[in-house]
Amino acid sequence: MAQPSARDRILDTAARLFYQDGFRATGIDKIIAESDVAKMSLYRHFASKNELISAFLDWRHDFWMNWFTEEVEARFAASPGLGAIADALGAWFAQETFRGCAFINVVAEAGSTGLPEHLQQAIAHKASLSAYLAGLAQRLGLAAPEEVAEEAMLCLEGMIVRYQMTADPAVVASGKRLLARIEQAAGARATGAIAA
Repeated sequence: MAQPSARDRILDTAARLFYQDGFRATGIDKIIAESDVAKMSLYRHFASKNELISAFLDWRHDFWMNWFTEEVEARFAASPGLGAIADALGAWFAQETFRGCAFINVVAEAGSTGLPEHLQQAIAHKASLSAYLAGLAQRLGLAAPEEVAEEAMLCLEGMIVRYQMTADPAVVASGKRLLARIEQAAGARATGAIAA
């Protein structure tokens, strides 16, 4: 079996450390030591720590969206409804490595001094997630799928932050109830049971 390239080792190590310990707390020297590469090797592949953070965020988007959509789709197939979102998040929360959303974390850590490209990566990630949720709403025949997606995003992101703060499994049940209310209201609008 082929050994991972130096670039892959650097990115794998950075991904683990950035997510586990935070972006500011993770220094280049620690990444170099734990990925077992020379400093020049790291800078040959990534010109700066910020470039490495950008590469991590690209990787994290692809990895997480693939994982999340597979988890939601499996649950949605068994029981179609927005509750599949909460159940998928519950599976994520139960992972020992859960440290919240990397994109919320990078914006929270950077504040107003953050790099525009990292903020743009976070915005793009959330837009992609919202588009996926709008697709679910459309498949359910709900009125105004984009509005449903925005409401569901508030619930989803609130669940992530709340669980990150409390580690309380009740967050999943609360989120599921809120998503059911969103779905019920949009379903009623779609059938004309209530005014839009």
